[in-house]
Amino acid sequence: MTRTVRFHAYGGPEVLRIDDIELPAPGPGEARIRVDAIGLNRAESLFRQGRYGRPVRAFPAGLGYEAAGAVEETGPGVTGFAPGDPVSVLPAFSMTDYGVYGEAAVVPAAALAHRPAGVDAVTGAAVWMTHLTAFGGLLEDGTLRPGETLVVTAASSGVGIAAVQLARRVGAVPVATTRTDAKRERLLAAGAAEVVVTGGLDAAGVADALRAATGGRGADVVFDAVGGAQAAGLLGALVPYGRYVLYGALGGPTLELPALDLLRSGVTVRPYSISLRTTTTGDTLRRASAFVTSGLLSGAFTPVVDRVFDLSEVAEAHRHLESGTQVGKIVLTVPHRHPRLRAPRGSR
Repeated sequence: MTRTVRFHAYGGPEVLRIDDIELPAPGPGEARIRVDAIGLNRAESLFRQGRYGRPVRAFPAGLGYEAAGAVEETGPGVTGFAPGDPVSVLPAFSMTDYGVYGEAAVVPAAALAHRPAGVDAVTGAAVWMTHLTAFGGLLEDGTLRPGETLVVTAASSGVGIAAVQLARRVGAVPVATTRTDAKRERLLAAGAAEVVVTGGLDAAGVADALRAATGGRGADVVFDAVGGAQAAGLLGALVPYGRYVLYGALGGPTLELPALDLLRSGVTVRPYSISLRTTTTGDTLRRASAFVTSGLLSGAFTPVVDRVFDLSEVAEAHRHLESGTQVGKIVLTVPHRHPRLRAPRGSR
């Protein structure tokens, strides 16, 4: 039997339960992995509440996109992976079909990446959702170039910090925004060139503050997790023909942009969805995987981990996720009651 986190009805963190279930053998194109660490994402909180994408197909339901561990068994037709291989699970599937919260999980082999030697399980579980999102939104859709200035909103999130690291790696200048001054020093330590506190500012104030932070020139690209009413201020901070990439909706279900200002600026507005890209575009996933792996090996990409919880503390971990106080990723580690397979060297 395998300890697996499931929820039997929509609700708050308290609906999460650890059940003992019989995990099926991997089918064609699938692999079963021992899970050593799990990266938490806001999408999982929304899925648990019934507010994310497609609804649960049937209760009880599992959840989770991102994990690290080792291959236990592969299904028919799977090549390139063998039992004992250290791997990370990438967010390249729907949670209505698969989940990784547990001691072990069956996932599509196409969603696995070999974990380089020296990359531990916590790092391997914390890097992929964040850095894949930054890669896709900024290099595939935002075409961020060396020497350009990038504004990153909600910059204390895992994706925000990944975007700051990516900007540094390609030679761009990252300017971070945050709602309060409490996270300023941590964002500067993470690599932000400037930090702009947006709490209490209206759209015009946001635009003025960002222009001041860029020496009056403005930003070339905005990478926005918020949307809502703040979007107008971000538009006002862009240079003519700048690029605005929206990848989240923390500010609500609408995007408020002044039509005349948009027409006069020539700004390009693009939405970015990692789930759409990674599940429908294999070329994007292949390029992104190579880019993130090279960043891990070089040390350019180091996920910031805010706090590590035990699997048994999953409800508390979700409460912390929803508090908005964290900087970087939240990770669950998975103690194993019985050895499933010998852990390969460097996998823990």
